[in-house]
Amino acid sequence: MRLVKKSIERDMTGFVSLCPEEPEDMWHAFNLIRVNDRLRAVAVRRVYHVSATGSSFSKREKTILTIKVDKVDFDTQAGQLHLNGRVCEENKYVSVGAQHTLDLELHRNFTVFKEEWDSVTLDVIKSACDPAEKSEIGAVVLQEGFANVCFITEHMTILRQRVEVPVPKKRGGFVSNYEKGLEKFYEATYQSIMRHFDFAKLKVILLASPGFVAEGLRNHIFAAAVVSDNKIILTSRPKFVVVHCSTGHVHALNEVLKSPAVVAKLADTKFAKETRAVEKFLEMMNTDEYRAWYGPKEVRRAIEKGAVGTLLISNSLFRSNSVSERRQYVKMFDDVKKAGGETLILSSIHESGVRLDGLGGIAAILTFPLQDLDESDGEADEGVAEVEEGKVKNTG
Repeated sequence: MRLVKKSIERDMTGFVSLCPEEPEDMWHAFNLIRVNDRLRAVAVRRVYHVSATGSSFSKREKTILTIKVDKVDFDTQAGQLHLNGRVCEENKYVSVGAQHTLDLELHRNFTVFKEEWDSVTLDVIKSACDPAEKSEIGAVVLQEGFANVCFITEHMTILRQRVEVPVPKKRGGFVSNYEKGLEKFYEATYQSIMRHFDFAKLKVILLASPGFVAEGLRNHIFAAAVVSDNKIILTSRPKFVVVHCSTGHVHALNEVLKSPAVVAKLADTKFAKETRAVEKFLEMMNTDEYRAWYGPKEVRRAIEKGAVGTLLISNSLFRSNSVSERRQYVKMFDDVKKAGGETLILSSIHESGVRLDGLGGIAAILTFPLQDLDESDGEADEGVAEVEEGKVKNTG
């Protein structure tokens, strides 16, 4: 993402203009744009004209529209962002109040106006526009006959290409046909990898499959690199990790990323850090339960007591349509940060974020144990029995 212009006043109103340059930028835009924001972008409308002779005709006109957003729809597989709302500024082709859908596109600027910019949305912009924040992993998940060539970023998995080549089955003396088909499949996958992967930038390249298909692909890649004297691939040999998985479909990446060999390779990435934090939290729920709390009320109370060492929060909570709810989560996030705690915003479409969403989207690892954070605020007023000096005393 490229920052085109930023103008935010002291009262935190203002606008930011951005230019998405790669598919992941649509994910950042999805986390940035919320219901009731104003959005300005290029739009194409079919406009009806009347000629001098009185005949009418339609023509698609390109214009710049500003809408007040009332619906945000993100297609994770296609990496497309659709924003629906009502036109809120004068336009010669579209009347104010008309409903319109703006589709954000790569390499086309858009501008977001907010009544209130907060620390979380400003962090989204910083993360999106700073190349150093990105840590990409190349992955090929495959089985005989088809392969998925992907990127795994800290926010999402991007499918670059699906390769499909028929591989004949082994039958009697026709093993050579099977081997020829498999070699053809490996070559097609290798060519796709060469088109999409920048080996100098990628930290890790995962090859995952059932059986020995991934190992066969790795052997083919290095054999082809030797023949063509491709020094970049040959020097990248340590980056390749072959992992077993149950299927060649993209969803198998969830099990691949838990592999000890992969965890070791990704140890210095933000993505792995978040996964480890979630695993630690889930383990502590069984072994040290009073230092592992989840849920908005419980975590808020822990923050108020200054007990939170690590805050885990899903970015889905910052997309809430309720302004007061968003402010609550931003305040919790800021309070932990100011107190010197660690704050991790997890992507709701990575496995660790999905697991966190299952716990309400927010959890905390405490620096010291606390009990009864899940008690109701009004229990004292509801006639709860207390034990005092060996007697039951009713406080109601």
